[in-house]
Amino acid sequence: MLITKIKEKEKILNVLNSGNVFIFKCFGCKDVYFPEEEIDLLLTELKCMDRMVRLDYLCREEFVERYLERYKDILKDVDRIVVFSCGVGVQVVARHIPEIPVIPGCDTHYINGFQGLTAQDVDCQMCGQCRLNLTGGICPITSCSKSLLNGPCGGANKDGKCEVSKDMDCGWVLIYKRLKLLGEEDLLKRCPVDIMDYKLIIDSDKKE
Repeated sequence: MLITKIKEKEKILNVLNSGNVFIFKCFGCKDVYFPEEEIDLLLTELKCMDRMVRLDYLCREEFVERYLERYKDILKDVDRIVVFSCGVGVQVVARHIPEIPVIPGCDTHYINGFQGLTAQDVDCQMCGQCRLNLTGGICPITSCSKSLLNGPCGGANKDGKCEVSKDMDCGWVLIYKRLKLLGEEDLLKRCPVDIMDYKLIIDSDKKE
């Protein structure tokens, strides 16, 4: 099982005030606790409900592809997209719109229990501190074989493959390419050193 928690109001407000922003909100699913009422209250307070659409299964590639086709006329003028979902939904949306920055509106936390099986190409480790807004919508924890948070290890091959396997792309090479496409590669220089807060994972694991 997993739960999602809305990010701090100040962080979301900063994003919503950074230009023309559109919002995708997932329905949530049976394996996820999703604070939809809390999200709606915040978006109503910030007068953003007219910039939000409520969709189901943002973790499903084929659904997201069709959703984006439906909203393509709106998205062509959008500067940022905020996604309220688990970490998988954020990554799937970012994969299908690589030219627009995609910002997570929630953090995803793990709790004990059976989570079920998914056949998705992206994964979320439920770290409780989503940083996809800093890495072009590509998770460094799941895309890097060593889960490095602050850049590559130096073992990547010249063709951008991981030293662990010649068939595996280096997660940080993918992140750099995505940020370069967005014109935001300078984030890699400006962002402070990130340290994983394992206490969030340990505390979540104690919950019943």
